[in-house]
Amino acid sequence: MASNKELSYEIPGVIRVYKDGSVERLMISPYVSPSLQDSINGYGISSKDIVISPHVSARLYLPKSTPTNSQKLPIFVYIHGGGFVVGSTFTLFEHNYIKTIVSHINALVISVEYRLAPEHLLPIAYEDCWTALQWVASHATSHGKDLENQEPWLVEFGDFERLYIGGDSAGANIVHNLAMQSGRESLNGDVKILGAFLGCPFFWSSSYGLESFLYGCWMMAYPHAEGGIDSPMINPFVGGGDGRGFAAKYGVRKVLVVATEKDELKDIDVKYFESVKESEWDGEVEFLEIEGENHCFYFMDGTSEKAKVVMERLASFIV
Repeated sequence: MASNKELSYEIPGVIRVYKDGSVERLMISPYVSPSLQDSINGYGISSKDIVISPHVSARLYLPKSTPTNSQKLPIFVYIHGGGFVVGSTFTLFEHNYIKTIVSHINALVISVEYRLAPEHLLPIAYEDCWTALQWVASHATSHGKDLENQEPWLVEFGDFERLYIGGDSAGANIVHNLAMQSGRESLNGDVKILGAFLGCPFFWSSSYGLESFLYGCWMMAYPHAEGGIDSPMINPFVGGGDGRGFAAKYGVRKVLVVATEKDELKDIDVKYFESVKESEWDGEVEFLEIEGENHCFYFMDGTSEKAKVVMERLASFIV
């Protein structure tokens, strides 16, 4: 199809952009529909798709063992990865991964579909995810009223005292930036974010090299970012000093960072954790490193013993 077109630029094995403006994504997974009657390892889960705004949508996941109103579920707003240029919450891999998460954490999950670069350059993805988070928070004060214009699963089953955000790779980067933004701006209903999960978070800087796949993804997604690869949105340590100041601006109460030994991002992710831990932020930060594994390995196969370690740690975090 696109092989006869003139190539403008590409990230090998991931995405090609042609001079006519068309885009070919090479890392794709087939679309899968939601289901009100689904399961994973015998654990019942319902899912459905919703529209949040003209440009933002989501897939919602609800455990079949729904509680009474006096025992509502934690709410987990999840942001998928993909280097800001690939990925979708509606694909088979993502769908199965979120079902695995739900089976461990027993929470109401909102998996956000945001717009991708290069068709929609950053900061659009950040803005879309903030829109989704504000939409979720807007349900906190509905008290079951006006269900026609509200999402009933959130109203009936969501515990807004236990709101979490989380993501993997580029999704974890977005989560970091959401945590920063929630420290500057209030959520609807003055809802507070209890915790943030960052799985193999995508941070980078010029000191880590300009030949990396990671550098290519960022520059494709945000070519006009102030500071380039040293924009504070991708390099939280920018601005001199030890970089510990960013955590003081967090609008969350606790953070869990997961890293893997063989990940190119490991060193900067460890530095990120240590900076949060040593900062003046008064929250709690946890760290988990998985030995012998690559970047976000648990996303592709959540059944391995090491993947279960990640899921169990996430379950103990989201309570």
